[in-house]
Amino acid sequence: MPVIDLAGCPVKTGSIYPEPYATMMAGRSSLRLGDAGGLTQFGVNLVTLQPGALSSLRHWHMAEDEFVMVTLGECVLVQDAGETVMRAGDCAAFPAGDPDGHHFLNRSGSVAQFLVVGSKAPREVATYSDVDLRIEIKAGRARFTYKDGTNWAGVRDEP
Repeated sequence: MPVIDLAGCPVKTGSIYPEPYATMMAGRSSLRLGDAGGLTQFGVNLVTLQPGALSSLRHWHMAEDEFVMVTLGECVLVQDAGETVMRAGDCAAFPAGDPDGHHFLNRSGSVAQFLVVGSKAPREVATYSDVDLRIEIKAGRARFTYKDGTNWAGVRDEP
């Protein structure tokens, strides 16, 4: 099945983040294009951000490379060094292990979309730069912890 019908792909909304972070993802949705095409070695998602929405908490991946290409509208890439406005055709790459957290914000008055391509490492740890949270993924199962590795039990003050 080489051709993927976008209209036939289920729209994924919401977030697996624990609260209060899951609620912050309102206005973000995605199409899992790689899954729809049967890909197993890397993921491909088309992310849609409504005006005012953000893509994720600012994060970085220990084991997975990530590539983003804006396909519609305008969004703001936020990293440690500051903000960069990105428009349709602009690309960004985030190598595995680089601790410069990133996410995208839609501050425009129109819908923004971007394509995300990322490897699917069998074991992964992603750290969320601005909050005391990380996710560990092993054998397809996700577990949220604090940055010190203890199990997540709700928001706490930074140690």
